[in-house]
Amino acid sequence: MEETAAAAEGRREELVQAARDPPPAAREEGEDEEALHVAKRRKVLCSEFAAITSSDVAVARSFLAGSDWHMERALNAYFESPLETEGAAGGAASAGSGTCIDLTADATTSNAGVNGADPEQKEDDSKFSLITWNIDGLDLGNVKERARGVCTYLALYNPDVVFLQEVIPPHLCLLQMKAGSYTIIPGNIDEYFTVIMLKKSRVKLLKHEIIPFPTTAMKRNLLVVHVSISGNELCLMTSHLESTKDHSKERTKQLQIVLNRMQEESESTTVIFGGDTNLRDSEVAKLGDLPKNVTDIWEFLGKPQHCRYTWDTHSNTNLNAPYKCKMRFDRVYFRPAVEGGNIIPRSMDLIGLEKLDCGRFPSDHWGVLCNFDVIL
Repeated sequence: MEETAAAAEGRREELVQAARDPPPAAREEGEDEEALHVAKRRKVLCSEFAAITSSDVAVARSFLAGSDWHMERALNAYFESPLETEGAAGGAASAGSGTCIDLTADATTSNAGVNGADPEQKEDDSKFSLITWNIDGLDLGNVKERARGVCTYLALYNPDVVFLQEVIPPHLCLLQMKAGSYTIIPGNIDEYFTVIMLKKSRVKLLKHEIIPFPTTAMKRNLLVVHVSISGNELCLMTSHLESTKDHSKERTKQLQIVLNRMQEESESTTVIFGGDTNLRDSEVAKLGDLPKNVTDIWEFLGKPQHCRYTWDTHSNTNLNAPYKCKMRFDRVYFRPAVEGGNIIPRSMDLIGLEKLDCGRFPSDHWGVLCNFDVIL
């Protein structure tokens, strides 16, 4: 019996060892399956990275491999890439090879300050102006010149309110230095984000909040600011809705959140939303068009053809795109106050249409300038 028990124990140990150390054929088969699984997973990660960053698969693989295939780490490396490599098309600079460029260098001697008109000039309370502009901070090419170009345009038009999208941290530092006459409210402080600027002499800040989009893959949100202008209460909103054709479903969900929030504001408040919506008209139609009390200002003004397209790869050569595409991505929506609605859209124009000395436009988007009448 002892020999039988010992033999049984020996066989048990052999089985345990076999389970721990499978034969070479089984081991190789398992390794092949694991390798296939890893390859498939990495392919999916590359596709997701490329979609989020609008880059190509080669760039995606480079950043992901350098980040040990951690998506968030790779995205951080991509969006925080050093801006010294200005020649890198589309922002595909190598991570970890230096520090971010200082856009504020020599800024105090530049004539492109954003400090408004002559301080002795009296403000005209019967008018109100707003600019919304995706300034394409993710394109690192000629970033210094383009950033200064944006500041030049803001100084030229001296708007009461500015909505900016695709702002990067160096931009924020530059604006904080050069736009002392504005209150600057960012929708985030890292990677890329939106900003609302309020002219201190005209716009009184009451409160602000950031509303996250719960299912965004691109860290997008809605920045909401409550202000008072010439005795009128306004709710100002900006966002950069989900990008690319493939994210249409998420984009329309985000638009619905924006429209719901516009509807929820007090009836005594005028609400203005503006930003890079990435919208196609068919997507708005899928929601049943805009609510009756929300107006697309471009349509309200009779669809002026000179500012129909805000993203135009035929006229704007920044992307050097092989395709020609015209879209109205940048939009401004308006919901008047029910009682005492004293702010009325008057005109709309595009800005940023001139090339800078570096041979590029300030952004691949045109900026949108809206002027309003204020009934006193």
